[in-house]
Amino acid sequence: MTDEIEVSLLAPAKNESESLPRLFAEIREAMAGRSWELVVVDDGSTDDSWRVIGEHAAADPRIRGIRLRRNFGKAAALAAGVAEVRGRLLVTLDADLQDDPAEIPRLLAELDAGADLVSGHKAERRDPLGKRLPSKVFNWVTGLITGLRLSDHNCGLKAARTEVYRRVPLYGELHRYIPALAHRLGYRVRELPVHHRARVHGRSHYGLERYARGALDLLTVVALTRYGRRPAHLFGGLGLLAGTIGTLILLYLTGVWLFTPESIGTRPLLTLGILLEIFAVQMVSLGLLAELVLHRTGRDADVTILVSDTTG
Repeated sequence: MTDEIEVSLLAPAKNESESLPRLFAEIREAMAGRSWELVVVDDGSTDDSWRVIGEHAAADPRIRGIRLRRNFGKAAALAAGVAEVRGRLLVTLDADLQDDPAEIPRLLAELDAGADLVSGHKAERRDPLGKRLPSKVFNWVTGLITGLRLSDHNCGLKAARTEVYRRVPLYGELHRYIPALAHRLGYRVRELPVHHRARVHGRSHYGLERYARGALDLLTVVALTRYGRRPAHLFGGLGLLAGTIGTLILLYLTGVWLFTPESIGTRPLLTLGILLEIFAVQMVSLGLLAELVLHRTGRDADVTILVSDTTG
């Protein structure tokens, strides 16, 4: 079946029963002339979304549905869908109709031109100011930290070779960082301005708390992209910093003890210096253990796989 399907479309959905019929119709129109399938992941909907998916799947075999037992979040929904898609190329889009399916052929053309992943950029975003401003900050910080500067890291409309989605980790809020994670693996990432529409039905499922969760997951991305192959630099660097500060503190207190009549035994600074030295030893040891684990698991296989993919 994999060879028979050119493009798989993947749409996570939560309480989008009113939007889904129009989404299906627009996808059929946009994908005319291509071999495609659509996998809709019902991420714990409490409305009639699953019934709507089932009715359309029964009428059109190109549409399939996956139902999660409860709401696990977008990253988990994407991961569940990626495990089931059968196409060589994969397009992800939100089911709320804000992503325009008419843009899909343009994204696929970029893949044909040599890109491995194409991320949409909502040039004229149809969202309230309260969502646009935090998004600008998020995109700027993400580009600064990951080294991949995109105008819109979090656009739901993306197209990629399916292998890209099967190689990047998808959990927590990491779906926001798919382009950065793909870039870290050596894939060619491009960005394309796309048409963005105002929400017609329902309401947004995201609040300000998502930015807090995204900030925490950004730390995971930093660990994966900058220190994934050299964890000793991360843990060892923290250990050296703590050890240097602890050593300076203890040297100062030693001078006080030797050259002044003051007692240092009850000083909180002494406790801090000793704790920093212990922390330094732990961090350096943890870094060395991480390097041993990395070496034994053969993480450098990424390079071999990427080379074999490009040579045929």
